[in-house]
This record gives sequence, structure tokens and C-alpha cells, in this order.
Amino acid sequence: MFNIISKTKYAYIFSGIVSIASILSLLVWGLKYDIDFTGGTRMVVKFAQETPAKDEVIDALKGFDLKSLTLQGIEGNSMVIRYASEDDKLNSDVWQAVVTKYPEATQSSVDFFNSSVSGELKSKSVNALILAILAIMAYIAWAFRKVSHPVESWKYGAGAVIALVHDVLITTGFFSFLGHFYGVEIGIPFIAALLTILGFSVHDTIVVYDRTRENLLRSSHKTPFPEVVNQSLNETLVRSINTSLTVIITLLAIYLFGGVAIKYFALALLVGVTFGTYSSIFIATALLVTSYELTIKYKK
Repeated sequence: MFNIISKTKYAYIFSGIVSIASILSLLVWGLKYDIDFTGGTRMVVKFAQETPAKDEVIDALKGFDLKSLTLQGIEGNSMVIRYASEDDKLNSDVWQAVVTKYPEATQSSVDFFNSSVSGELKSKSVNALILAILAIMAYIAWAFRKVSHPVESWKYGAGAVIALVHDVLITTGFFSFLGHFYGVEIGIPFIAALLTILGFSVHDTIVVYDRTRENLLRSSHKTPFPEVVNQSLNETLVRSINTSLTVIITLLAIYLFGGVAIKYFALALLVGVTFGTYSSIFIATALLVTSYELTIKYKK
């Protein structure tokens, strides 16, 4: 049996370094938002023949210096052109450039994302993340109310939430780094990825917590709490790793072969699931033991 709890110090050091790096990245570089959060134009163009290569269309539009320009081919020989501008004249010029190069192309639709609406969307996305985290904490505290000894039930919820914040922070910091150096932008799919990470990570944490609860109820009060937690971790370790590996392999396939539309959604999940598995094993349960040891120390 591995003495996982004995590695708590190293886990805290590693998580501290990565978390601080993520915070610094967010403070210095911030996040690069796409038109979901900044406002812009979404134009759908239908071509008479097959959809042209993206490089060809980009070459036709290079004279406009369009910000946050993304192209996505869709069914029906169509392409979605998105860029950060709401200017009617620029939109007209962009369409003129497209139809000049592809005379038989037709404009299926043009949608505008107002910046004030996008700001409200950003605010609602943050609120959704906060609400999800608080709801998870409340539920776990309630679910573990029958094992309030030797650690209070609310600390199970607090430990899970700290691990979740850890996972979301590192994922967000990673995309801050990608945004600064590689121009990767985030939009609604990124928020969906963060919410998915919360669900996956807390599921893994609850499995370990639930086994800890079972072992606490079965064991005598003479068995030290750290030993019970370490036993629970070992009993669920293989299951946690196998489950996460199957998800990671699937996400890798999506990232490599799924296309641009979901590439960074899959990458966000890859980072979040990897750190979510790590935090469930080395952080969430370690916080319970640390809390227990501090309680014992202050009682002396």
C-alpha cells in the first residue's frame, strides 16, 4: 500500500507553484476573449461549389486586418466567418472582397454580437461558475453530515471546493499563457469546458470521500484518521487513474482530429481533467488530513 498522505508536502509545493504561476499569468497577461465576449460579426457564406480552403479566404481578407478572425467550414458548402467588428461599412467591404474572389457565393446570414450584450454574457458566465462551486460545497457538506468525526462535514465540502478552484485556476492560467504567446482566444465553449471540469473533478473527489466515509464507519475510533484516509486513497487509486485515462485518451483524439471548432474546448478539458484527477488524489483528501492535524495540534 502506497503512503500517499506522506507526499502531502510535495503536493502542496507543486500546486502552490503552478497556482501562483497561473495567477501571475492572469494578472500580467489576462485572457484573450473572442467575439462571444467582446462583440463582433458572424457572417455565413454559401459557395456554389465546394467550400474553399481557409487559407484562400484569409488571403482575400488580409487587407482588412480583421481582429479575432476565425473561419469554420459547415455543411452545405458554407463557411462561417467571425471577426471582432460591428462596423457596417467594414462588413460590406468584407463581403465585397469575398464575392469578388468567389462571384457565385451568396450571403446566408449576418449576425452582430453587441459588446454590451457580450459583457453581460461574460458576467453571467462568471456567476454560473461561482454558483456551481457554492452548490457543490453545500451538497458535499450535507452528504457527509453523518461522518462529522473526527473532521466536521463542512470541511469535506471546503476541501472539494479548494481542489475545484485549484483545477479551474490552473486551466484558466494555462489559457492565459496560450492567449499571450499563441493568440488563443476563449469564448462560450471555454466556459462550458470549465463547468464540465467542475463536474468531473468533484465526481472523482466524492469517490475518494465516499470510501473514506465507509472506512470511518467500519473502523474503530482507535484507527488514526490519516491511516483511514490513506487506505481509502489506495482502494480507489486504480479506479480513479483508469477512469481518467480513458477520458484523457478520448480528449486527445478529439483535440488531434476533431477540427478547429472544438480543438481548444478539448484542450481545456484535457488540462482540467488531468489536474482534476491529481487534485482529487493529492489535494482534496490531503486537506482533510491537514485540517485534522491542525485541530489536534491546537487542542493540545
